[in-house]
Amino acid sequence: MYTFEKKNKQCVLKIKATKEEWDRAVDASYEKNKSRYNIQGFRKGKAPKKVIEQNYGDTVFFDDAFDMIISEEYSKFLSENKDVVPVSQPRVDMNSFTIDKGLEATLIFDLMPEFSLPDLSKIKVSKDEIKVTEEDVLKEIENERVAHARFVEEDKEAGKGDYVTIDFTGFVEGNKFDGGEAKDYKLELGSHTFIEGFEDQLIGLKKGDEKDVNVVFPSDYHADNLKGKPAVFKIIIKKIERKVLPEINDKYVSDTTEFETLEEYKKSIKENLTKIAEERIERNYEVKLLDAIADKSDIQVPQSMIDHEVHHIIEDFEHRLSHQGMTLDSYLQYVGKTLDDFKKERTDDAEKNIRTRLVLQKLISENNISITSDELDKSINDYAQKYQMTVEDFKKAMSPDDYAYFENSAMMMKVLNFIKSKVN
Repeated sequence: MYTFEKKNKQCVLKIKATKEEWDRAVDASYEKNKSRYNIQGFRKGKAPKKVIEQNYGDTVFFDDAFDMIISEEYSKFLSENKDVVPVSQPRVDMNSFTIDKGLEATLIFDLMPEFSLPDLSKIKVSKDEIKVTEEDVLKEIENERVAHARFVEEDKEAGKGDYVTIDFTGFVEGNKFDGGEAKDYKLELGSHTFIEGFEDQLIGLKKGDEKDVNVVFPSDYHADNLKGKPAVFKIIIKKIERKVLPEINDKYVSDTTEFETLEEYKKSIKENLTKIAEERIERNYEVKLLDAIADKSDIQVPQSMIDHEVHHIIEDFEHRLSHQGMTLDSYLQYVGKTLDDFKKERTDDAEKNIRTRLVLQKLISENNISITSDELDKSINDYAQKYQMTVEDFKKAMSPDDYAYFENSAMMMKVLNFIKSKVN
């Protein structure tokens, strides 16, 4: 049997088992585990319970019996109390146990936070203005110029602004170090890509020249084994090039784009930048709406939920690092942080994620929001168009995870539209 009470955002569940219930659990443990024990004179799984206890100790089946009782009562409790939603694994304390009287145990676990949503009509959030200036347009055009730049090889001394292709090998205290070697590395002199003083020592060199470049790693360098250390880089100049940018005029535009004149091209860029700005502003507006609702809801998030979310954030980060050929340990070493530092930095994000998720779940539940098959198809169609596929063909290539993604996406859009229709 069990009794329970809620206090301080936790549930305290007390479980009692009589001597008879305890004996049944021990017998069940014996039936479940007897095949694991080898007893001389008996076939495996055929030794009587008392014989196994004589050979392995009177308490050989106690741990499993205890787990059975706790698990069964906990499951029964949850099935009979649907309004109780645990958000952490129970901490189990044995209060008392005797073979003659049975056992008493206490389970303590955190509960899903209880909160009320605010009146959405009283939520006030401002939306940023769309500002696309002539300077923004010119900056985009300049990026296009850089993307279409040519590199012209020259037989001259290297100077600032030139691009040199080099081979280099670095040594600290006479030894090579990780990350200190490369071949055919293209470096812009004056870009401050390398350690201070490295690029300056290449000025004046010509193709084929070799030189020992002497530098000192900064005291705040990311790799502890190199901080403040003097280093020598043996370099070879393999090529010297000048970067030539195209002139942006009507001819360039007609040759490289679908437009005929520079003015048409500028207009198209401004329209595209405006569309991007609108989407960004709308996403920021939605985030601010959810933050405002969460703040007004006064959600008290248990630490166990935050810790669990931090764990998931780190797992996701590790997964992304693995695609770059890195481990979390190597990343932390690179940025000079400990795992505890990293966890603390993610705590606020974790709590915000949980608060947002709880608000969305409550909005969906209280307002009976659901998505129709047409809404799901629209969500899929918007994506299928990017790949110039029909919805039917795109669906055939989708996995169950893909369906879940589009269902979540369609639901998110519907909830956000619901919020926008209600707020001031």
